Amino acid sequence: MIDMLAALQPLVVGAVLVWSARVKLVSRHAATAAGHSALTPLLGQRRALPAYRLLGGVELTLGALLLLPPVHRLEAVAAAVLAAGFLGFLAYSRRAAPASSCGCLSATPTPVTDRSLARAGLLLAAGGLAWTATDGWSAALADRPVAAGAVLLAELATVVALSPELDRTWLLPLRRLRARLTHPLRGGAGVPLLATVQQLQLSDAYRRVAPLLRSDVREHWDDGDWRFVGHAGRYQGRPMTAVFAVPLADRAPDAVRVAVVDDATGQTLLSLAATAPPTGPRLPVAPA
Repeated sequence: MIDMLAALQPLVVGAVLVWSARVKLVSRHAATAAGHSALTPLLGQRRALPAYRLLGGVELTLGALLLLPPVHRLEAVAAAVLAAGFLGFLAYSRRAAPASSCGCLSATPTPVTDRSLARAGLLLAAGGLAWTATDGWSAALADRPVAAGAVLLAELATVVALSPELDRTWLLPLRRLRARLTHPLRGGAGVPLLATVQQLQLSDAYRRVAPLLRSDVREHWDDGDWRFVGHAGRYQGRPMTAVFAVPLADRAPDAVRVAVVDDATGQTLLSLAATAPPTGPRLPVAPA
């Protein structure tokens, strides 16, 4: 199994390098991508684009060599070295120019994130594994086509998942589909979340803790006849969650209750209720 994995790594690294080279050499937004990258503060405005295109040429050459059999060990070594260079450059970008863009797999300005660093680390590992291969990828595909195909799809899917600049291609459509299927603005009891938010915002409990809030609705869930709505905030310098309890059957704002929960300890720091019935539910600690 390890031999097959090692043999397939040149295909993975080669495909990623060719795709990355396409952005740098063919995209009409290459100049913009180079200007937004850390190459500008590192090399200057005039040298950023030539360096960006030179890197694209290196990626295209090495990627093509890895994709075309036979794959020589020296090519795998070069791929590992290039991936190590990517990892070092991204780490430099995040530290020295945090507002800069990765400029890796898309011309869309995308800051360097942990996912970007993890992707570079994955390519480095793939290049190192390819170095140990004893057979070419063509032999691995011929011997075990189903298993090899599954491995390639899994690795390429992982690369895509670790690429923030590609989120618009797959992640946003999935989120839109989820929104259409789950109707997040409607609670489980059939009462729209917007109606609940309007009710709690008219309450005395909300007005008294509003200065502490630092987010819109972060989470909500129903428990019996009550809907609980969580907002992030800060209380005496500590991160906290304000959990509002809103009755589903009673539309009166004065029935809203709130508890301020310390995110680190789960301790209830403050609990306010106006005219909530004494038999009402005990406010649960919201997830951090």
